[in-house]
Amino acid sequence: MSSLRQNADKIINSSLNAVLPDRAVEKALKQFQGNGGRTVLVAAGKAAWQMAAAAVRVLGKVDDGIVITKYDHVKGEIPGVECYEAGHPVPDQNSFDATEKALEKVSGLDEYDTVIFLLSGGGSALFEKPLIPGEELQDITRQLLACGADIVEMNTIRKRLSAVKGGRFAMACMPAKVYAIVLSDIVGDPLDMIASGPAYPDASTCEQAQAIAEKYQLKLSPQAHELLKQETPKNLSNVTTQITGSVRELCKAAQEAAEKLGYETILLTDELGCEAREAGSMMASILRTYARTGKKYCFIAGGETVVHLTGTGKGGRNQELALAAAAGIDGIGNACVFSVGSDGTDGPTDAAGGYVDGSTMELLRRQNIDLYTILHQNDAYSALKAVGGLIITGPTGTNVNDVAVALLDER
Repeated sequence: MSSLRQNADKIINSSLNAVLPDRAVEKALKQFQGNGGRTVLVAAGKAAWQMAAAAVRVLGKVDDGIVITKYDHVKGEIPGVECYEAGHPVPDQNSFDATEKALEKVSGLDEYDTVIFLLSGGGSALFEKPLIPGEELQDITRQLLACGADIVEMNTIRKRLSAVKGGRFAMACMPAKVYAIVLSDIVGDPLDMIASGPAYPDASTCEQAQAIAEKYQLKLSPQAHELLKQETPKNLSNVTTQITGSVRELCKAAQEAAEKLGYETILLTDELGCEAREAGSMMASILRTYARTGKKYCFIAGGETVVHLTGTGKGGRNQELALAAAAGIDGIGNACVFSVGSDGTDGPTDAAGGYVDGSTMELLRRQNIDLYTILHQNDAYSALKAVGGLIITGPTGTNVNDVAVALLDER
């Protein structure tokens, strides 16, 4: 294994360990005081199991509870808590059934009861009770994923088609109090957009939702069109929210890890939001500029890119970002680019992201793999697998966006 790849792995591991939610959840609950009634725990998202396990450790016990997370993300039993796995990024019947169970657990509560709501990215698919047929919601989700809509645009649509998004879950908990702890996976930490804001007043408008549907020419039923015209809750009196974790912390952790390895680090942005291929090309161009200096540099960009589907291959935004950088650093022996999803999964794959360096293009050529054909097919996974460029971490238990890193070693 090259020293560049070893350094990349060290930065990845250090970064992910620094943003695990355990410590943040424990801190958020240290001063928690119930209202004298029952305490019900509801956790939804990719980090739901980890957050719920930490919460129960702090509280000692809960009167009832439920975890709804992605497949293969439940790591064991949690006392007093039922754990369910469901579909992501497209909701499935298990998403709908588990959410119905969560609603049953919070129904009939009184003003002395408290719902501890642990929310993380991925909740938009995992925590869902659709107001339209489930099959149509799945189709609309796929349309939004395929057209390159960003996460805010997607959630502006999805929260209007749901009985739990856009503050509606908090309304279902009334008159009980909701204490929400949110792990942010969206640039800028907009609480009404993280997992589509089930327990936060919605700042988006019907006009915005309809404009997004028009922008991407979404195919919607008359029922869905009518729902886009219905306004979501704008005020909630029973919710206290604490946000914990963000892409800024992920970038900071990557920066600290790189500095320990002797790199001069430059944070380019923690609000990356362009096409994945464009981001990869940009990272490569920066490396070409600084390659002439002969110094050790590390460039960091955090956020969430988008992929516009043009093919039917297998991959994710981080893999596509990395692979798109390969041509730009072809032959530069002391340069690499890697990009990782903090949750440990990138798109519908078992990879967290991808890694390329100055030798990647030659390895692709030897196997008769054409980079541009692969990118057009959105098949970054197969190409990276062929050249040893997949980053596999397994589910991490956290979810605070992605980090892309460009490393330049001394000549």
